[in-house]
Amino acid sequence: MLVTYLEASRDLCETDSILFGAALAVCRIIGAKVSTAGRATGHSSAIPAWRRRIEERIAKARALIGRLICFRSGNNRPRNVRTVRMAFAGTNVSLSQSDVTQKLTERIDDLKQRIAAWGKRIRRYTERSTRFNQNRLFQSDQKRLYESLERPMVSGTGPAPNQADTVAFWRGLWSEPVNHSEGPWTEVVASQCAGITPMDPVIITPDDVAEAVRRAPNWKSPGLDGLHHYWLKGFMPDVMQKLTERIDDLKQRIAAWGKRIWRYTERSTRFNQNRLFQSDQKRLYKSLE
Repeated sequence: MLVTYLEASRDLCETDSILFGAALAVCRIIGAKVSTAGRATGHSSAIPAWRRRIEERIAKARALIGRLICFRSGNNRPRNVRTVRMAFAGTNVSLSQSDVTQKLTERIDDLKQRIAAWGKRIRRYTERSTRFNQNRLFQSDQKRLYESLERPMVSGTGPAPNQADTVAFWRGLWSEPVNHSEGPWTEVVASQCAGITPMDPVIITPDDVAEAVRRAPNWKSPGLDGLHHYWLKGFMPDVMQKLTERIDDLKQRIAAWGKRIWRYTERSTRFNQNRLFQSDQKRLYKSLE
């Protein structure tokens, strides 16, 4: 069925959809769990757990700094006093000491230095991750890398536009006939481009696809189409021959396993009969009859 559909396909998007459907059918047949939620939606930008923990530490430290500054300014509310006592828990600092203001300043400076260190750790990781992703993208898709450098991707946070208004807007631009007044420079450009040989049409053959995916990882995260490279490698024209060879191999394994069970059964029977002959011959003869 796959060969029939692929022979009728004349478009790369249609071919990709056919391969995705075949891969989904195979996964359903073998009972594998498949999640199609990420298809055509891009990759998820999950924040690492260690970064979330550091950001929570920074938030708590900033809140504590605010409470300490309020207490140092003379805010002696019970809630602030409890927070200050918790900040100095495990130390020999008491709020009744004469140099408590100096201790508060030292504690605030210590917290500020910790926040700066945590922030530098996050910044180093972000810079290293950006360099790594850019280097990998330079090897795989340079055009996409340069586009990301020239126009950084900005995710929209506002409400989605109305579909009807959008269709009406673009239909008013592209569907209405317009008479353009072209200047003399268009004739100059046309005369300059008259001698340019048009590019030959690009024909993508199965050999080109096979060479492109030959060294690609099988189960790395797929692109926007959601199709892993494994399926491009696995769906081959000689799949029936591969299936026949696999079936023959399984039959030979079953025969070998059956012989192993048969040998063990015979040996176990002889061993039990010999032991029963030594202990209870009457019972042995009854079992034979």
